[in-house]
Amino acid sequence: MEAVISEFKRAYKEGDGYGLSQSFSPIAPDSQPQRLYNFFRSSNFANVQKDVKYEILHSNAGGFKFSSEEGNGWVEVFVAYWKAVGEILNAEAAQRANPKASWTKAYEAWKELVNQLLRGYNTCGFEAWTVPCLYVAGKYIRIFAIKADEGMTTNTNATTNFQEDLDPEAEKNEKLEDAARVLNRIFQSCLADRAPLEESRKWGIYNIINLLFKTYFKLNSISLTKNVLRAIQAYRGDMPPLEAFPKSHQVTFKYYTGVIQFLEENYVEAEKNLTEAWQLCHKDAVRNKELILTYLIPCHLLTTHTLPTLALLAPFPRLQKLFLPLSRCIKKGDLAGFDAALLAGEDEFVKRRIYLTLERGRDIALRNLLRKVFIAGGYEEAKEPLTLPVRRTRIPVAEFGAAISIGSKETMDNDEVECLLANMIYKNLMKGYIARERGIVVLSKGGAFPGTGV
Repeated sequence: MEAVISEFKRAYKEGDGYGLSQSFSPIAPDSQPQRLYNFFRSSNFANVQKDVKYEILHSNAGGFKFSSEEGNGWVEVFVAYWKAVGEILNAEAAQRANPKASWTKAYEAWKELVNQLLRGYNTCGFEAWTVPCLYVAGKYIRIFAIKADEGMTTNTNATTNFQEDLDPEAEKNEKLEDAARVLNRIFQSCLADRAPLEESRKWGIYNIINLLFKTYFKLNSISLTKNVLRAIQAYRGDMPPLEAFPKSHQVTFKYYTGVIQFLEENYVEAEKNLTEAWQLCHKDAVRNKELILTYLIPCHLLTTHTLPTLALLAPFPRLQKLFLPLSRCIKKGDLAGFDAALLAGEDEFVKRRIYLTLERGRDIALRNLLRKVFIAGGYEEAKEPLTLPVRRTRIPVAEFGAAISIGSKETMDNDEVECLLANMIYKNLMKGYIARERGIVVLSKGGAFPGTGV
């Protein structure tokens, strides 16, 4: 126990918030694999309160003294941590024998640690620079809640990479729902801090928001994120600007904000936030970059009608498998191939909630097919010599119909073809009008297919 509390005191004396937070980590460092075991064995339930109180308030290790109120607050935190470590060790031991062993007691014990930390900030005068302790507490209450609900160890990536937590099939998440309420209390505690900004817990708010977003996505309760965004907007004038926070906080927040806007079909704003997340993301964070691109590529497809390049997808084999077949079919105007590629990736597209957005890419494929018909039509005969050639702009509906039937491998009558063409004109993917009585489409001479150069 003395070793852990000495480390805590050293970090406190140096004003090292992140070092202080590691004093409460439920994961033993590689250099001290027996740290948790030794810490728990250093006391017992009868004496732990007395032992912790002596080490924090009366021991001279560290060379300084806490005030009575703050010191007693940290005593309660460490007592809760000691109990949580005991439950974690028990759960890990049980899990080695049974992978589905319960983590419920470990979750409840860690929840008590979080409650004591919140009490410390609200009533015992814990200083704002120690707020990384809330990061660690919030991170692991979520992990232990998932373990308690699943009854088994979760995949490490599922608790560290942001979008991997999207789980539309989530049903029984009692502890995770409870953890979301605890995280919301932490969020409210940071948001409502009235101290001057330089001494405010508001500096920890985006880390907690990101944990809340991850939890709401895991619970398939994405609508709840709107409450958080509204609260942030309401307090905007009292908050430091987002750019002043660590880049890791910015990237995750912009990513989740972009995904929320994407799901609301606000693709312009989604593209803006996802692009900023992409630009700020660390170059070695390959997994997170892949998750950003999962939504940014469909956004680009709808907003600018651009396709991902081979160079962009090169570091991401999984994205190549998902998007390259679709991209090739869109570029060639291969409607049947597009439908087949969409069907092949349907499970993953639905899981990521991008299926309906990608389905709209069929309009771009159709646009490219119709454009090929327009280009293949050649030029009108020049009425006067030395005049610039003008492309044929009066295209029979039957020519477009033949191309669509070949591209989709389905026979279509003229009414169906005209309906498709009318939709293309309405969506501004093609400029012109249909002359039904003459059975032709009259296209604009100044950009029949906007944004494509013809």
